[in-house]
Amino acid sequence: MSYIQGFLIPVPTANKQAYIDLAAKVAPIFMEYGAKAISENWSDSVPDGKVTDFKRAVKAKDDEAVVFSWIEWPDKATCDAAAKKMETDERWKQMSDMPFDGMRMMWAGFEPIFETRA
Repeated sequence: MSYIQGFLIPVPTANKQAYIDLAAKVAPIFMEYGAKAISENWSDSVPDGKVTDFKRAVKAKDDEAVVFSWIEWPDKATCDAAAKKMETDERWKQMSDMPFDGMRMMWAGFEPIFETRA
């Protein structure tokens, strides 16, 4: 099975196109690093929870959407190698103007335990 790297990102709604443009710019780099698939998803129906929810997880403000994103890697080793490549790849240093607050972005790695597809 693959290895999944997941992200929650608060993005100002006014920056939606800037985020899409950034995603289109970085996707080929991740694919070059070995990613199998990338999915960027703009919040549409995000209910308020009683204890916690997606918005509270990233402290989203009223004028922000939550992006739920993931990268599918062939395995954890490829994901870890990609993280190392990011440290020295000059292309990342050219992307200093992010259309979101990176301090509130969350990410983690996940080992799939069950999967089904049509």
